[in-house]
Amino acid sequence: MRLEYFQLIDRIVELRLDDRTISTEATVPTTSTIFEGHFPGYPLMPGVLLVETMAQTSGWLVVAANRFERMPFLAAVKDAKFRTFVTPGMVLAVTATLLHEGSGYAVTKASISTKGKPICDAVLTLRVMPFPNEEMSQQMRAQADRIGFPSEVPAHG
Repeated sequence: MRLEYFQLIDRIVELRLDDRTISTEATVPTTSTIFEGHFPGYPLMPGVLLVETMAQTSGWLVVAANRFERMPFLAAVKDAKFRTFVTPGMVLAVTATLLHEGSGYAVTKASISTKGKPICDAVLTLRVMPFPNEEMSQQMRAQADRIGFPSEVPAHG
């Protein structure tokens, strides 16, 4: 994870478009400026960054479903539940399932766990739009390569 850059996904573990699911992995860094203020002497991953981690995982699923022709932007978070704290060094398993897509929106059910124990989950709504410019499209492709986006998913463009 590179918290300061909002790059929260380390790698794609599995992408199954036929099942409309994705699994990713992220290791919480042992040091980050985020932890200096959240909280001094008791570093915890902020809940908003856990939501963002689920949103990014969901986003990669939507990007794959749209074959790199459109990109998602987080639009709504519903029924978010946090069950335990996340501390530096934890390895997070993140999953998302595409529940609905259409009319410029996608809805996913996402969750995070560690060692099989649930951490949090939410229903996320993503606004799906064309890439705003070619530079953003290229940056997303570079990021996809970095995290192991499956090569069998065609990337048009």
